[in-house]
Amino acid sequence: MKKNIFFLLFFCAAFTKIHCQVRLPSLFSDSMVLQQKAKVPFWGWAPEGQKVSVMGNWPGGQASTVVDKTGKWVLKLQTPAAGGPYNITITVNRKSRVLHNILIGEVWVCAGQSNMEMPLSGFTNDPVNQSESEIIYAHYPNIRFFNVERKIAFRPDSDVNGRWKACSPATAADLSATAYFFGRELYKQLDVPIGLIVASWGGTVAEAWTSSPTLKKMIDFDMGLKTVDQYAGKFIAMKAKDSLNALVWKKALQTDYSNILNDDSFSTWKMMQVPSVWESHGLNMDGIVWFKKQVEIPQNWAGKNLILELGPIDDKDITYFNGKPLDSTLQDGAWQLNRKYNVPANLVFTGRNTLAVKVIDEGGGGGIYGKPNQLKLYQENGMDTIFLSGNWYFKVATVKPPAPGTTNPNQPSVLFNGMIAPLIPFAIKGAIWYQGESNVGRARQYEKLFPLMISDWRNLWNEPDFPFYFVQIAPFRNGGNGLASAAIRDAQRRTLSKLSNTGMVVTLDIGDLDNIHPANKQDVGKRLSKWALNKTYGVSDISYSGPLYKSFSADGGKITVFFTHTEGGLTSKEKSLTGFEVLDRNGRWYPAEAEIDGDNVIVQSFSVKVPLGIRYAFSDTAEATLFNGRGLPASSFTSEELR
Repeated sequence: MKKNIFFLLFFCAAFTKIHCQVRLPSLFSDSMVLQQKAKVPFWGWAPEGQKVSVMGNWPGGQASTVVDKTGKWVLKLQTPAAGGPYNITITVNRKSRVLHNILIGEVWVCAGQSNMEMPLSGFTNDPVNQSESEIIYAHYPNIRFFNVERKIAFRPDSDVNGRWKACSPATAADLSATAYFFGRELYKQLDVPIGLIVASWGGTVAEAWTSSPTLKKMIDFDMGLKTVDQYAGKFIAMKAKDSLNALVWKKALQTDYSNILNDDSFSTWKMMQVPSVWESHGLNMDGIVWFKKQVEIPQNWAGKNLILELGPIDDKDITYFNGKPLDSTLQDGAWQLNRKYNVPANLVFTGRNTLAVKVIDEGGGGGIYGKPNQLKLYQENGMDTIFLSGNWYFKVATVKPPAPGTTNPNQPSVLFNGMIAPLIPFAIKGAIWYQGESNVGRARQYEKLFPLMISDWRNLWNEPDFPFYFVQIAPFRNGGNGLASAAIRDAQRRTLSKLSNTGMVVTLDIGDLDNIHPANKQDVGKRLSKWALNKTYGVSDISYSGPLYKSFSADGGKITVFFTHTEGGLTSKEKSLTGFEVLDRNGRWYPAEAEIDGDNVIVQSFSVKVPLGIRYAFSDTAEATLFNGRGLPASSFTSEELR
């Protein structure tokens, strides 16, 4: 017995010593996918001066190097054509470590914000179409995915948390839906293993995913980068400050604020038009704000059950009627959820009744922000309705402390440092990207920033022209019907002409005006795959783009609009061709009539005798009416410079 224990201890010590000799990034592990027919960088850490050998059990799969002074080693390993499974043996100082079940195929980085992050199982209040059946049938062991754990860093990091998983009904629920549908189409068409490295974080801005040296080419982010540099040098102090702020906010959330709830004098209250986001009224803060409205209840409603609807509230709420709590929506991610609460009969009185809503905003816009007709009170079984939009009283209860510097993902470069830099230079075929919603309102800046970010990644990967395909953001109300989202869409469109080997998926026909996370991720992934299959893999019979604006010419009061990607001719799919506007000499836009003329569109507005510009589907809520003969929608566009 003692001998067995001694042997076990000796074996464990030897095993630990072997693994201490060489440390690998988490990307290099069992079940990974390596890019086929490439000299793939392979790296890790070991004692200085040691010889490191890496051998894959395929012909020619061997390379060696020596650990440098920093304790890091890098070599390039030649991979064969797609296939596997293989083993890879790493040897340091005659001690070996073996990685098992390695596939060789096509590897893509899949990055962005919440629409890329959205898993096949959907978010709590946001489903993915046919989610349950998609998961049940997601048996693709040769599709492997690696979810990069969320992480911010103030300097480029060397490793990430995550592990490779084979796609199966047991694992697919956690896989990015967009990435999955993209990868599945590639697998079906190419019949090779597919590796998907998913690095995403909801609600994040493009500058957070861009390296610091590249951002310094724009002066826009200098202050933010300076702050990030300060945080890097004062991380411990910042951590303590963030912990204190978190405690302050936690206490605020636990406070009932009964003094505000019971204050009906309104002498210290202000007025605000509801629905709206409170930032549009100069209230630039996150925190807790109380809203109140006095409602006149007719005599025949007294003592009867009522239904209260308030539309969506950003982010959370607790709602009261005559000082008594009705209901609440306090779960995360519910900022788009329409509130519909029951008002019990015992709280309903003839005459003046008081409705109060405690709104908790933890980031971004805040308020009761839906459409006016969504705010209403009505009898449970009656026809009459009291509409509640208009002026409401409001009072700020508390301002949320600033977002923690050590955990705020929207600081310049911090997501690049924590989630992208550690992936470089892992060999990839290309990248797909779904982001832009968090940069709405800064289109002119995004027009420059987005191409810089793409070039940044390409240069750092030492692949200056790798394929980069992205999704244009979908129509969404954004609390109204402005132009900010349309401007971001156009900034994305303009990237196509600025950088080669880029491609854009248009979603004007598959969005959801009331949900920033459209449920149709199948078509998003398929459309991304069309770009890759045609442009990257040479499957020439696949149409990959809808019509893209090329130019226009004016003849009198008529404009002829020219497009590329008009395969099969232009069509409106038997709908009215709408969404076109023309610009007059005073800078005003007017709706215009449009008709298809072969591969062009003829546009005219009788209000504009000398048109100077043209735009299409240029609003937050615009939807597609123009397609090519392959069924792909035209992108929104404006001929004018973005603001």
